[in-house]
Amino acid sequence: MEHRDRPVLALGLRLSAALMMATLTMLVKYASDIGIALPEIMFWRQAVTIPVLLGWLWMTSGLARLRTTRLRSHGVRALTGMCGMLCGFGAATILPLAEATILSFTTPLFAVIVTAVILREHVGPWRWLSVLCGFVGVVIIAQPGSGAIPIYGALVGLMGAFLVSIISFQLRDLGRTEEPIQVTFWFAAFGAPLMGLFLPFFMTTHTPWQFAVLIAVGLVGTVAQLLLSASLRYGAVASVIIMDYTALIWSTLYGWLVWDRLPSFAMWLGAPLIIAAGIIIIWRERRLSRQLSPTTTFDVD
Repeated sequence: MEHRDRPVLALGLRLSAALMMATLTMLVKYASDIGIALPEIMFWRQAVTIPVLLGWLWMTSGLARLRTTRLRSHGVRALTGMCGMLCGFGAATILPLAEATILSFTTPLFAVIVTAVILREHVGPWRWLSVLCGFVGVVIIAQPGSGAIPIYGALVGLMGAFLVSIISFQLRDLGRTEEPIQVTFWFAAFGAPLMGLFLPFFMTTHTPWQFAVLIAVGLVGTVAQLLLSASLRYGAVASVIIMDYTALIWSTLYGWLVWDRLPSFAMWLGAPLIIAAGIIIIWRERRLSRQLSPTTTFDVD
């Protein structure tokens, strides 16, 4: 069913989602540090979601809420989402937490590129200047050739951000007819079996604490996904994505509390460029949002 935008609610949901996503990233990095393979982490991230949502629906409004006529769209979104999750989680295991988080903020930059190359919309100088500014920030943080951070880790993080920009378009489209709980459930229903194929090659025996961490990954990820889907149901990507930048606060705090590590000086130099570029892109899109078609998220100058 169609719905009208509720921008204040969408912003609140996205702010909460940023906290949950930062917490999820911290748990994924911690799980990797205590010896759990990434494919197994990804499996449990999705597998926990299925019984949680089924149990909640069974006790409340009924399983009929999961009915959908857009199974193919959910499948495509799940495939893209699992690839994005692999890159995002992979970057978190390779890089310091704050650096992995700041690279994820390049999503609006990639959205501009998607708009120009895939949607074939005209992109004006403000947008391209912002993209250039943002990627200068990435170069400052990565410091190619210096060994400051693993370059392959930075590339994995950037690929994750690119895939998230694609996913944002998909979620916005799904959110026009699907409830957040449908989007979250079908993502898990497609994703868990896919990752289950890899378990014979990566799964090992675990201590009770390791299993507790895996369950926490699944629970926090479920809440984060519901909040993300809900925010895009009630507001455009360009309106709510600005709240994602608050994740840097939580990631920096987690990095200090769990790993006793604060961001590098280069990160503090490059991060403002990436954040400023994203804010300019979002601001330009919001100014023109009333002129855009309902299915377009990031568009022209």
